[in-house]
Amino acid sequence: MPPFVLTVLKIVFLALLYFFVYRAIRSVVVDLRAGRPRSARTKGRPAPSSPQTTRSSRGKSPRAVLVMDEHGAKLGSYRLDGTLQVGRAEACQIHVDDTYVSQFHARIFSRDGSWFVEDLGSTNGTYLNSRRLTSPSELRAGDRLKLGKAVLELRR
Repeated sequence: MPPFVLTVLKIVFLALLYFFVYRAIRSVVVDLRAGRPRSARTKGRPAPSSPQTTRSSRGKSPRAVLVMDEHGAKLGSYRLDGTLQVGRAEACQIHVDDTYVSQFHARIFSRDGSWFVEDLGSTNGTYLNSRRLTSPSELRAGDRLKLGKAVLELRR
């Protein structure tokens, strides 16, 4: 091979290598920023001191669930009465047509006059106000559940 072709191949290889490293670092940075609450990333607004402070200020128990897609378009509204299963399966009371949502993704249930949400071992997880659920958690009006690309907002 002529030296000119080898030099061009070296430059192309280095450019691809640098591009790969750039994408890997960018992916890590995006993942790290996604873990922060949205208000902490918003310029000019102070971050809440703790998640408990934010939740207790909302206080009241929810009465309905509003289902929205990733763009904020309303897909449906459901009244909270009894246990509700959320997922892609037709048997779910709240059906979410999203490939990132498991067949039986989460369960919303009542206990002692309060509403709770529990992840049912879903592949992609269930997020309550940007925090991944690891155990059943109490729901308050104004909380947001993220399942795949869908968002469930709890309303009074």
